[in-house]
Amino acid sequence: MNQLKHIKAIVFDWAGTMIDHGSRAPAIVFVEIFKRQGIEISFAQAREPMGMAKREHIAAITKMPEVKSQWLAKFGRECEESNIDQMYEQFLPLQMETLRNYSQLIDGAAEAADTCRAMGLKVGSSTGYTRELMVDVKTKAKEQGYEPDITLCAEDAPRGRPAPYLLFEAAKQLDVFPMQSIVKVDDTILGVEAGINAGCWSIGITQTGNLLGLSEVEIQALTSDGLNDQTNEICRQFQAAGAHMAINSVREIEQALRRIDTAMEAGSFPQRYEL
Repeated sequence: MNQLKHIKAIVFDWAGTMIDHGSRAPAIVFVEIFKRQGIEISFAQAREPMGMAKREHIAAITKMPEVKSQWLAKFGRECEESNIDQMYEQFLPLQMETLRNYSQLIDGAAEAADTCRAMGLKVGSSTGYTRELMVDVKTKAKEQGYEPDITLCAEDAPRGRPAPYLLFEAAKQLDVFPMQSIVKVDDTILGVEAGINAGCWSIGITQTGNLLGLSEVEIQALTSDGLNDQTNEICRQFQAAGAHMAINSVREIEQALRRIDTAMEAGSFPQRYEL
C-alpha cells in the first residue's frame, strides 16, 4: 500500500468512532443518573455536551434551562457542586457496568487502524472516559483486533475537549510534529473542535456516532432518504464547527486521508474549510 507523504499520525476517538455504534453507553448512563435524582432528561439532552470529560458533561446538563427548571421545582434551589459530585460518583460504576455490553468494535474499525498503519501512520486514541473505565474497554478492543499505540483519557489533560490539550499530549507521546501532520477523527462536535484548536486536520463521523445516535439495526430500519437527510444535517453541523471533512464511518478513512495528503502536497494546511 502506498504510504502517505505528509500525514504522520491519526488520533481516533473511542465511543461512536471505533466502538459502541451510536455511542449508546454514555447517553444511557447520563439519563439514568439524572433519573435517580428525580430529573427526567431526554437522550438528546444527554448527548448534547458529548465529548466533554464526564464530570464536566454532567455539569453542562444541569445548566440546560429545562433541566435547571426541573431541579428548582424539585429541590427549591439550583444544582450545586456537591450534587454534581454525587452524580459523578454514581456515573463511574454504572458506566463501567454498561460498557461491558457496549464495547463492540464498529464494523471496519480494526481494519481502519490496520490501513492507517499500512500507510505509515502512528495510531493514537483519546476519550472522555477515565483510565479506570478504559481498562476493560481496551482489553475487549484488543481481543477484537484493535490496539492503538496510545490511549489518552480524561485525566491526561488539564481540560477536556474542545480544548486541544489531549492532542498536544498525543503529539508528544507519539513523537509527531508539526500538529498539521496529525488527523483527528471524532463523532462529536467538541472532538472536531478540539482538532481544529490543536491545528490538526479534523474529520467528523456522521453515521456511527453521537449525532445520529442509532444502532446498526435502527439505521437499517430507516429509509434511504431518511438516512440521507439526517446524514446531510450532521455534515452541516460538522462543517459549521470547522471540520475539514465528514465521512459516514471509519471504513472510509483511507480515501479521506489520501484526499488530505493530496491537499497538503498542493500546499494546503488545516483551515476552517471543507476539502
